[in-house]
Amino acid sequence: MSPESDELIPIPLSPSLVPVEDDLEPIPVALSPRHGPIELDVHLKQEGIRLDQWLALNFSDFSRSVIQKAIEGGTVHVNGRPAKSSYKVRDLDHLRIELPPPTHALAVPEDIPLEILYEDEFLATINKPADMVVHPAKGHWSGTLVNAISFHFSKLSEANGSYRAGIVHRLDRDTSGVILIAKEEQTHRELSTMFAQRRVFKEYAAITTGVLDRDSDYIEGRIKHHPTDRVKMFVTDDEEDEEAKDACSYYEVIERFRGFSFCRVQPRTGRTHQIRVHLASVGCPVLADKVYGGRDSVTLRDLVPELPVEEDRPLLHRQALHAWRLRFKHPRFDRWMEFEAPLPPDIMQTLEALRAHRASQ
Repeated sequence: MSPESDELIPIPLSPSLVPVEDDLEPIPVALSPRHGPIELDVHLKQEGIRLDQWLALNFSDFSRSVIQKAIEGGTVHVNGRPAKSSYKVRDLDHLRIELPPPTHALAVPEDIPLEILYEDEFLATINKPADMVVHPAKGHWSGTLVNAISFHFSKLSEANGSYRAGIVHRLDRDTSGVILIAKEEQTHRELSTMFAQRRVFKEYAAITTGVLDRDSDYIEGRIKHHPTDRVKMFVTDDEEDEEAKDACSYYEVIERFRGFSFCRVQPRTGRTHQIRVHLASVGCPVLADKVYGGRDSVTLRDLVPELPVEEDRPLLHRQALHAWRLRFKHPRFDRWMEFEAPLPPDIMQTLEALRAHRASQ
């Protein structure tokens, strides 16, 4: 699907896309306690993180305290031995995990409208709206993408369990755009392998606060969890920090305004919050990104302070980040497929306001 107006959305097709997993790490297959103990291997890109943090990231149905109690109780083994929470997972570590069954009900199918970009018997692509959590987790047991796709599709892969039925990868709650859904287990596993091997290609559109000084560039910065804020990630220059992960993002400026930029970003790696953290690290956080930019909304008067109060109107109530394009080789049809999600109305109207009131001189 193409944007409705080339004039309004001047994002030309790039000659090639670079590989990426996602804003968040891809969800490893078979992380579900519904059939008892789970056995799995850690992959290289997950190396260096504490065991309790790794489990918390991949078992979001459970609180950190529940996970730590399971580790202390000896029901989490690494390479055949009970492990400690502080253990740093390594490439090809073999984990055997047994967590208590979740205390909440399974995801209930909900008739939530969805924009389905493509569908066949094996997979589908969805244009996820902003303000939608991808799968049920603590504090979000309804209204998620899983609730919606469980209603719209008669069959979904449960390779990641019922709570994540069909979910191969994730987008942040307030990031809109293309997301890939698996309908059956073998396709799911093959797609997961493609993500892990960086053979899925993704491109984002973003509006930044601040003007990117180069027309295009790579942002390279090692990313790790913030030491005091569990929600945030940050870039560190410490090459010896074992918890930090190498990360690289390529950006290209599409349009500049006074105080703002409109760009596309192609992440080469798939670290948590990577695009948001990298753009903030060069002084140009994503517009309306509360975590990394300090505010979560933009009105017309924010762009035009002299505007009378009665003429003010809201423009954006979430981060201006959109998963614009996804390209991958279909694991069943063995052909390359590419999907685009047009920019949503809130980002489009923000661009219109920037062009009208903050055009570069």
